[in-house]
Amino acid sequence: MGLSVIEGFSKSLAMTVLSEVGDKTFFAAAILAMRHPRRLVLSGCLGALIVMTILSVLFGWTAPNLISRKWTHNIATVLFFGFGFWSLWEGFTAKVDTEDLAEVEAKLNADWSSEADGAKKNSKVDDDLKKQNRPFLTQFLSPIFIKAFSITFFGEWGDKSQIATIGLAADQNPFGVVLGGILGQALCTTAAVFGGKSLASQVSEKMVALSSGILFIVFGVQSLLSSV
Repeated sequence: MGLSVIEGFSKSLAMTVLSEVGDKTFFAAAILAMRHPRRLVLSGCLGALIVMTILSVLFGWTAPNLISRKWTHNIATVLFFGFGFWSLWEGFTAKVDTEDLAEVEAKLNADWSSEADGAKKNSKVDDDLKKQNRPFLTQFLSPIFIKAFSITFFGEWGDKSQIATIGLAADQNPFGVVLGGILGQALCTTAAVFGGKSLASQVSEKMVALSSGILFIVFGVQSLLSSV
């Protein structure tokens, strides 16, 4: 059990770090932290990623109970090879490393502009009336926290890293996968929030894609050679 936990932990940690560095949610956390309190952005983004990791691992953990262990092992192997070659293709064909950064920044700037326009129109409304009309959740949670959480959660939904986590949890110790995934998410999100946009713009998307591609292929080879 101990070795299986360590193996799942190490694979999940390495996969998460290489998948999340330079990802759109990484850029989003970096840009949000430039305009809002870092503690709220960090807690919102990290909370979403932890929830997403746990849900993905639970889904992968239940998969062997729905279909045979042999099939889940084979599917995980195919996923590793598929994501590996996909990442290598992205790395070799990447044209501009800052495309994701520009796209996320433009979207967030558009959101902030619409929010600013709305704030100007409602500037004369009484504060007590605003509180009464606020959604239920925002009376207890900061709107910044909710925004960081929702952007990150829906940005990760269906992402390559989420599917890879499901496949890893189906073939490895789920407890180790959860621990490694959460630690990896914490490291990447903290770096994004405190490193700021300058760190995000210096990340080489090509090198990250090539590194993650090689890692996925190594996982695939190891899974192919290992017994069910």
